[in-house]
Amino acid sequence: MSRRPFLGLTLDSEPPGGFAATPWYALRRNYAEALVEAGGAPVLLPHHPDLVGTYLDRLDGVVISGGAFDIDPALYGAPRAAATRELKPERTAFELALVRGALERNLPLLGICGGAQVLAVALGGTLIQHLAGGVAHEGSGPADRAAHSVTVVPGSRLAAIVRAEEIQVNSTHHQAIAAPPPGLVVSARAADGVIEAIEVPGQAFCLGVQWHPEYRIGTADHALLAALVETTRR
Repeated sequence: MSRRPFLGLTLDSEPPGGFAATPWYALRRNYAEALVEAGGAPVLLPHHPDLVGTYLDRLDGVVISGGAFDIDPALYGAPRAAATRELKPERTAFELALVRGALERNLPLLGICGGAQVLAVALGGTLIQHLAGGVAHEGSGPADRAAHSVTVVPGSRLAAIVRAEEIQVNSTHHQAIAAPPPGLVVSARAADGVIEAIEVPGQAFCLGVQWHPEYRIGTADHALLAALVETTRR
């Protein structure tokens, strides 16, 4: 049996209160369980930008998790809209450094929900600060059930992985990628045109998806996580 690849998995951070009287990290268990099921060995990464190089020296791939917070619009040259919610600058700074470091090393990377947005911003993209109308992207039901369909772009890396022109996804986001930067390709959209998946051609594996494949609601989610793990072994 081959060695399980080490997959760096980013954590969320919370202020004092609730679980602990001091600041604490948090992560839903299904992130780690999904990566284990796919054949990987998840490694949780505290938010230390100065340790990004040390982390990446030892990792075989990276997963940027989602979270109930927004990226500071100043990072993509926009004023903050009223609909923009809580910011977590320390987490965002760490994840931007991690994404850029992984891209420099051609290390397999998967961005999940907010992680897809981090990938876009790291490359110079911009975000829609709040989605209104069209498909219900937020509050459309529990995350362990399909919320809507997305159309996969033929010929994309995502299409080769999921082997379908349309897939069902869950949905919990209120922001989305507005303008992808050069070098970043859109590989799926919702019926209202909202970007649902992005990828960077030329990288071993670099995809971002607006849904949460760690819930594994369908074969596409399993295929996406399996493809990430398989790429780390090449």
